[in-house]
Amino acid sequence: MPTTCVKRAFKYRFHPTAAQAAELSRTFGCVRKVYNLALAARTEAWARQERVNYNQTSAMLTAWKKTEELAFLNDVSSVPLQQTLRHLQAAFTGFFARRAKYPRFKSRKKSHKSAEYTTSGFRFRDGKLTVAKMAEPLAIVWSRSLPEGATPSTVTVSQDSAGRWFVSLLCEDPSVKPLAATDTAVGVDAGPDHLLTLSTGERIANPRHERRDRVRLARAQRELSRKAQGDGANRRRARRRVAKIHAKIADRRRDGLHKLTTRLVRENQTIVIEDLSVRNTAGNRSPARAIGDAAWSQFRSLLEYKAAWYGREVIAVDRFFPSSRLCSACGTLADGMPPNVRTWTCGCGTTHDRDVNTARTLLAAGLAVTVCGAGVRPQRSTPGGQSATKQETPRREP
Repeated sequence: MPTTCVKRAFKYRFHPTAAQAAELSRTFGCVRKVYNLALAARTEAWARQERVNYNQTSAMLTAWKKTEELAFLNDVSSVPLQQTLRHLQAAFTGFFARRAKYPRFKSRKKSHKSAEYTTSGFRFRDGKLTVAKMAEPLAIVWSRSLPEGATPSTVTVSQDSAGRWFVSLLCEDPSVKPLAATDTAVGVDAGPDHLLTLSTGERIANPRHERRDRVRLARAQRELSRKAQGDGANRRRARRRVAKIHAKIADRRRDGLHKLTTRLVRENQTIVIEDLSVRNTAGNRSPARAIGDAAWSQFRSLLEYKAAWYGREVIAVDRFFPSSRLCSACGTLADGMPPNVRTWTCGCGTTHDRDVNTARTLLAAGLAVTVCGAGVRPQRSTPGGQSATKQETPRREP
């Protein structure tokens, strides 16, 4: 149960003037440059078995600004430059805690364009937002209102690959409070044919957002492939057309998942899902398109943070738990079951729909955790008789 106000990001589109767009583009370039320089410095230092932390990279930034080659860094606000060093520090912290891969350099063409401003880098008054180095406020499309009396603690300005500009305001939202407790629990089985199958028997169809624009997307991609390689204007326009179609698909998918996860969290106290390995599942060529369009990882991420907001519980059952082969009526484990088998009959005489039975066995396994603390991870061992939990030696942080 949260005891303090939840910090929530409110994202809006805005339409910059030509001068604002040019200033933000310069800022994005400088942010990327500083990040790459600091990452290179930390990597080289680690090769020499030396440690470099945020404070040292901040001192490096001061020195870089004094050189003739990097004097252009003084032309933009220093706040987003400092923030990108903090982001790099967070990336290394995640890497050494084995939660993430080693930080990668930012590409001018492929990396997300963004700049983060703290309170010293923007002014928010009377519903108008002005960021550093700009004389006029941003023309924001206020599609929804901020919480009453909210003051942003950070502001992130970004531009996506489709050329759209966004601003994200991080504020405390006192309206996010735990919901009234309920005794309702549900098991959720994800699949490519139906987006979700619930233990209640309800099936939620996969909207297949990508299919609606598949013809337009294929045509735009063919046109892009015909353009000459390089950074010419024609290729940039063709790339932008492809990006706009992808953005429209992603917007529809995100909107649907937000509505679905909000409904599940409001209606159920406990939600049991399967800890799916999306990367391994999507490696199968046949259902890969439907799996990618379903966005299982995004569904789980939205479900988990909303459950934390509203005092609900999400339980992830181990992916190797034989949920599809376990009879939800008598608990008998069936023999191997190919994916094309959608209904099967247990020895006890119960005929199961594969997806509904999976959701029910997931629910039973998840409730076992909440009731008696029993685990749902099957007992496995590695060669040599060692435990399946890998013992790792902590790495030193540079």
